[in-house]
Amino acid sequence: MEFLDWYLTFVVFLFGACWGSFLNVCIYRIPAELSVVKPRSRCPKCMTNLTWRDNIPILGWLLLGGKCRYCKAPISPRYPIVELITALLFTAIWLRYPMLTDEGIDSRFAAYALLAFGLLLGSFVDLDEMWIPDRCTIGGMIVGPILSFLIPSMHGVDGHVQSLIQSLIGLGVGFGILWSVSFFGKLILKKDAMGFGDVKLMGALGAFFGWQAVLFIIFVSSLLGSIVGVGLIAFGKKEWQSRIPFGPYIALAALIWMLGGYVWWDAYIAWISGA
Repeated sequence: MEFLDWYLTFVVFLFGACWGSFLNVCIYRIPAELSVVKPRSRCPKCMTNLTWRDNIPILGWLLLGGKCRYCKAPISPRYPIVELITALLFTAIWLRYPMLTDEGIDSRFAAYALLAFGLLLGSFVDLDEMWIPDRCTIGGMIVGPILSFLIPSMHGVDGHVQSLIQSLIGLGVGFGILWSVSFFGKLILKKDAMGFGDVKLMGALGAFFGWQAVLFIIFVSSLLGSIVGVGLIAFGKKEWQSRIPFGPYIALAALIWMLGGYVWWDAYIAWISGA
């Protein structure tokens, strides 16, 4: 890469780290139904407001040695981990969908960075609370078609209306398949087979990626969830009847699709069709 490419990539990394810092605020405050804007960030132990140097993404935690500057209470390492994950993910999206291309400006980076933020938020809340915020799911089902209309390249087409139609079909397929699994699973098992947040999340992903991605995401997330679930049971961390949040596996499968999984899908379709 040329110097400008390296510089822009570094800027995107810093941009992602800053959004990761805000993501930590959202993960903590949204389940508690608190404002994500006010009050300022503060130590949950001594309630002292943090200064700007304490809030530097990733480095702030390292410079503080993982402890509050004022009361020396330990600060969870999840904070810098979330910031680093967000920064790396934004960078990966930028490298896959650079905004500056020979054909002009490609806006998919902005759309997919927003989606990645929502997926991370939903995943961490689901891990902590066993539910996914509506602003991640219903918000995605609203924003997905809008962005699809504005950015037809999200669905590999040129026309705005055609892209919107592809988005709405994907929304319907994603929502419909998982709703069917939830509905019939409850009839058969006599208990909830799947959280409704997962149903809405799949609808949002269908709106962003189209119906083909829905099939890929369902298969990969189910595979990942099964492997991890069986592993947890084998090591005595979970029991067969234990509830396991499925949102993070859906999110991971969606990120795999976003960052190149569609190439595997195309190769698979070509293989089964004999092309």
